Amino acid sequence: MKNINKEEILSLGNKLLRCPELGYKEFKTKEILVDYLKLKGFKIENECFETAFSVSIGKGKPHIGLIAELDALPTLGHKYANKNDNNAAHACGHSSQCAIMASVISLLKEDTFKGKVTLFFTPAEEYTDIKYREKLIKEKKIKYIGGKINMLEKGLFDDCDIIYHLHAMGENKFKYSINSDLAGFVYKKITFKGKAAHAAVAPHMGINALNEYALFNDALNMLRETFKDSDTVRIHGFVSEGGQTVNSIPEKVVYECYVRSCNESALLEISNKVDNAARCCAKALGGQAIIKTSPGYLPLIQCRVINEIVYKEMLKHVKDEEIDKNSPSMAAGDIGDISIFKPAIQIGYGGFVGIPHGKNFMIKDEELAYITTTKIIHDSVLDLLNKPQYIKEIVKNYKPRMSKKAYLNYINN
Repeated sequence: MKNINKEEILSLGNKLLRCPELGYKEFKTKEILVDYLKLKGFKIENECFETAFSVSIGKGKPHIGLIAELDALPTLGHKYANKNDNNAAHACGHSSQCAIMASVISLLKEDTFKGKVTLFFTPAEEYTDIKYREKLIKEKKIKYIGGKINMLEKGLFDDCDIIYHLHAMGENKFKYSINSDLAGFVYKKITFKGKAAHAAVAPHMGINALNEYALFNDALNMLRETFKDSDTVRIHGFVSEGGQTVNSIPEKVVYECYVRSCNESALLEISNKVDNAARCCAKALGGQAIIKTSPGYLPLIQCRVINEIVYKEMLKHVKDEEIDKNSPSMAAGDIGDISIFKPAIQIGYGGFVGIPHGKNFMIKDEELAYITTTKIIHDSVLDLLNKPQYIKEIVKNYKPRMSKKAYLNYINN
């Protein structure tokens, strides 16, 4: 392994950390990365969906795809929150992903190997800022909420044999993680409709939409005992509109939530249970529930064989007990949708303090987060490139969990 230019990668990472932008708005982030990669001699390819783009080296097979996510998410109180963009902050570590992967492909450019590596910079992994994304959909600039979903539908990953991704971990005793499968989720916007009336003079003439929601929330809590532990179910949300004025019976209440599970079949079954509870609770009080369900992301099932290669590289830098293995996570990401069609991994890496998505989430150990992680990714990718037969076997033994037609039917439902 050649020496890494530490000052260069830390400079890039810190620039990106201080430039947080929400999904499909990562224009300055893209500019920083494009400038860096052009200086390294790369040609920018496949610019689409507002900010997505890729760079490649080599040609032919095997073809390894690398993924780095561009976006930040709203995080009130974060040190580097962008107050001009809904307090966007890199409270999930995506800025470090981009710096690491840009460094990895720059190092690979100096190596000799057969095959091809493509680094995809993907927008909008965080499922947030929905109104803005719905506006982009109406303008036909994107088709779907998640960035990788648009890229999948366009076929940008089709030629790749395997996919590499990595993600920052919250503060814990481990420095890395492998084989951590992720949950999937669906997004729901439930609008409870009632009838406005004077809250003091004529409450009997109204239908209280907030009471409809409150009844539904009780029903939701009662449903939880029906969920199997093995399905690792989570339902969480917030009331984005709780009424119109304090002096009127609330006519409209909006509840937005995720339904999560590591079991794809259970996810759809529980989604239907939630819908039924919302409709029946609203009807019981004379109101109505209007439900809009959007496909979120599907569960990530990690490719154990690829992770084994990465694991061997990790052991050159950290102790075995510092690597978390086979711990499923309730987090979700659109890397899960890619794993439906391709052998894929998401490596967890440490060096951070605080809670992911929290205002105190920051990089603490730059050497671990940036430098050591870059070495591990670079060396494992190069190892695989030099074992084309190994990749052929991975692809041969992989069975897609869904056909492209079935997938398109699902996300277009």
